[in-house]
Amino acid sequence: MIPSPDRRFVILAEGMFGGDASKTARGVIKYSSIPTIAVIDSTKAGRTVGDVIGAIASGGHVDIPIVATLGEALAMIPRPTTLVIGVAPAGGKLSPAWRSTIQQALDDGLDVVNGLHMFLSDDPEFTAAAARSGARIYDFRRPPERMEVASGREHLPGRKVILTVGTDCASGKMGVSLELARAAREAGLTASMAPTGQTGMMIEGWGVAIDRVAADFIQGTVEWLTEQAEQRGEWVIVEGQGSLDHFAYSSVTLALIHGARPHGMVMVHQAGREAHHAFEHCGRLAKLRSLEQHIEAHEVIAALVEPSRVIAIALNTSFYPDDAEARRIIAETEARTGLPTDDPYRFGPGPLFSRIRTAVEAVA
Repeated sequence: MIPSPDRRFVILAEGMFGGDASKTARGVIKYSSIPTIAVIDSTKAGRTVGDVIGAIASGGHVDIPIVATLGEALAMIPRPTTLVIGVAPAGGKLSPAWRSTIQQALDDGLDVVNGLHMFLSDDPEFTAAAARSGARIYDFRRPPERMEVASGREHLPGRKVILTVGTDCASGKMGVSLELARAAREAGLTASMAPTGQTGMMIEGWGVAIDRVAADFIQGTVEWLTEQAEQRGEWVIVEGQGSLDHFAYSSVTLALIHGARPHGMVMVHQAGREAHHAFEHCGRLAKLRSLEQHIEAHEVIAALVEPSRVIAIALNTSFYPDDAEARRIIAETEARTGLPTDDPYRFGPGPLFSRIRTAVEAVA
């Protein structure tokens, strides 16, 4: 993974910073121990990160400047050491418009951190530039050499495994996973988040982007990732991916349920979202199922291998800027589903984790 001493990030999010496609940028800014000193987005240049995404989403890093070019970031003191590709468009392809910025970064000796499906270290021009300057390219979605089918291993004694699942992609599963792991530690427990996507890996420093693993080995990969997390802490939060009703991405969700075999699942949902992000143009196929349908489907599918229940709902209330309105929606959702419900990202994870802990300890 990325050695961190004296490392400083500049994040490339051209034309996309602040939206759901820039979730990598937002996650790294809020959660990474490595500081971000600038964001590149010419459409928002002159503003700050706080202006665009606010204090909660930035983890308080509101004063980070947004610049138009990499050259502006390179003129800053201290100078950035690493360019992070901070966007995750559908399909994970490299925009041709970003090539010149990546080339400039490598020519100037900056390492490049890439979470796209396209591996920059397979590009002859980029690898030649890196060789000349001594820069390194980190392709976080490159699958591991370890390829194993699931073995049905049992969890380590005393471990409690929670899987975050969701009603859509880019709805907050990674953030909820990190927040719940933090709440467990603040409660005096040992805890580990098992990263299963590129952004979580950038933040935590380990893991596997399971959406690049060959289908036969996804469950097996989730299984040994969960085992590694169990060795790091008593409480394991496995980061969810995709959603069961997503016609493009349901396979990773299924693999996580059967590979992690969790003691409980936490359903993540963005209140007010009615269609799958970036697939709204697909009409009826893009329509989200109800929370009740999702809860039932996840429990039925889990039980085909090992029973597991949805034990809480983590709502993403970012569509509702008023705290009172957000709390009203949370209360209505809890009353409707009968499940502990909160927005751990907005209001803190402690109260929801306490109720999750009670539910898991009753079955684990």
